[in-house]
Amino acid sequence: MNNKMKLVIAPDSFKESISAYGACEAIKRGILEVMPAANVICKPIADGGEGTLDALMPSDQQIWLSVTGPSFKPVTARYGNIGDIAIIEMASAAGLMLVSESEKKAGAATTYGVGEIIRDAVSKGYKKIMLTVGGSATNDGGCGMLAALGARFTDVNGKEFIPTGYTLNNISAIDLSGVFKEILDCEFIIATDVKNPLLGNSGATYVYATQKGAQAEELPKMEAGMKHYAELLKSLSGRDVAEINGCGAGGGLSAPLLAFFNARIQSGIDTVLDITDFDSALLGADAVITGEGKIDSQSLYGKAISGVAKRANAAKTPVYCFVGCIGDDPNKLKAMGIADIFDILSLADSSDDAMKNADKYLYSMARTFALNASKNKE
Repeated sequence: MNNKMKLVIAPDSFKESISAYGACEAIKRGILEVMPAANVICKPIADGGEGTLDALMPSDQQIWLSVTGPSFKPVTARYGNIGDIAIIEMASAAGLMLVSESEKKAGAATTYGVGEIIRDAVSKGYKKIMLTVGGSATNDGGCGMLAALGARFTDVNGKEFIPTGYTLNNISAIDLSGVFKEILDCEFIIATDVKNPLLGNSGATYVYATQKGAQAEELPKMEAGMKHYAELLKSLSGRDVAEINGCGAGGGLSAPLLAFFNARIQSGIDTVLDITDFDSALLGADAVITGEGKIDSQSLYGKAISGVAKRANAAKTPVYCFVGCIGDDPNKLKAMGIADIFDILSLADSSDDAMKNADKYLYSMARTFALNASKNKE
């Protein structure tokens, strides 16, 4: 039996069931039981949205700190690093999960805490920052973040304030002279697969604000404020960020970063694969095992599985997918370059069993996979 295969294990989390790290470990255990000499490389991944930080590193390796939450109350947030890159998840400081149902008011929420995390990371010497922008409670165009970085916003009377989605129209001037100087030397990678621009019917306000507690009748005023703010950014920086694809993600968080600093928007999954050096792990690999909770037609577009499959296919490495359940025709899904798909639900007694015991079933699936792979290698 030839059990010296090289296998790359790169799953996303199985939502509400098992983390990407946990899935990696379960699959690895199953493979090594059958093929103890196999070279198994674990690369837990995420698509750049909420949960990316936990996918990339365990919580005990993260940096924890107190910052201003979306409701202007203190919250405990965290960030991490891979090498010299700081990984900051917007949702950790400005996430929808940080506000109660009664506090959900997109127009009143702030991203100030996101700026506090950035400032902490930069003060520790990080000059390259990956910022994920999913799952936010905010629609302030990143004003709170910019204020935390040292910018001053004043109204027509010269009074300083921290703008929110409700008060963007009150901004008369933006003074950047007090911005934390080290920020100017930083490179920001804004990880998102959202394509929405800042303004318009497909922009931050009209598409996402109601999901964050805004009322339909508030939207025109909030949109007018965002437009006014975008015009101010353009007049100050010379850059028109309003129509940039992805600028509408996270309530427009990236707008001031794109306007004033060295920042770019990049596909979430591609960013994660790049910073985890996934392509190097593929060299000489016999197969890649990826996965997520449910594979369906959405998995074809900018999600973790499609990103992994694209890279593996380019390296001519077969891709196998372990999932919780299959939501579409498997043959249609295999069109994205997946050799085969295995699902937990077909093994479990029920969906509840599948959710609660994903670790056990992933281990079992990996063991079966390794047995078959060993036979094929003989």
